Amino acid sequence: MKPTQVDAYLRRLGVQHPAWPTVEVLRELHLRHLQTVPFENLSVHLGEEIVLEEERLVEKVVSAGRGGFCYELNGAFGALLAALGFDVTLLAGRVYGDEGRFGIPYDHLALRVRSVDGGEWLADVGFGAHSHYPLAFGARDEQVDPAGTFRIVEAGPDAAGVRGGDGAGAKGGGEAADLDVVVGGRSQYRLEVRPRVLGDFMAGAWWHSTSPASHFTQSLVCSKVTEDGGRITLSGRMLKVTAADGAREERELGTDEEVLGVYRERFGIGLDRVPVVRSPGRDG
Repeated sequence: MKPTQVDAYLRRLGVQHPAWPTVEVLRELHLRHLQTVPFENLSVHLGEEIVLEEERLVEKVVSAGRGGFCYELNGAFGALLAALGFDVTLLAGRVYGDEGRFGIPYDHLALRVRSVDGGEWLADVGFGAHSHYPLAFGARDEQVDPAGTFRIVEAGPDAAGVRGGDGAGAKGGGEAADLDVVVGGRSQYRLEVRPRVLGDFMAGAWWHSTSPASHFTQSLVCSKVTEDGGRITLSGRMLKVTAADGAREERELGTDEEVLGVYRERFGIGLDRVPVVRSPGRDG
């Protein structure tokens, strides 16, 4: 990433250029990203191409003032962290669905980040509702976060009885076991610890942006963490504002002008037309 892009990215986040890639810097960047760069799937329904190349991802977030879904947000954030001196590894995950079933391979992209002061962290600014701060990657006990109580635990066998890795990686031999990310006692996704590259996720991004079975093609979402620790979400024309204490207000927006105004004023996204759910495979 070019120095000018780094500076522009940090300006969007409202963060000063850090002197060192420490855990405290990572925590600030992580939270500010969640508060300023929305989790959104508007490109899917606006007919915009999703390209998993670092330059294009950074351009979308920094120059276009947009957000994205996991591949885009964590892809761009990982590029920023690497440019600031963090050691960043891309990890592939599979999201838990109904009855504990997994999504497709390369269903999710998350980041394993090492800071200069010795910490190793799970950073994820692309899951929608997730931890506000990075999680200690090696910790197996509960980690309390404003978004809930999280744990990272060694994963058991999948539905076919297959266990990812052999659990020996931490001892210096074999392949480390897969990990489950759990919040409030419920598993969110399973992570492989094998390093990946951005191109590995192309098939997953294509599937999620085109398949009728993908929840990203079935509905619209634009969501971010608010300054007070709550969340604001626009789903189609339904605006939901949730306070940090869980209190929720919902209202349906009646006109296109209202919808475009919320995108612009609450999410910083300027659009010339209201996105509508597209039938997968339909052009325009």
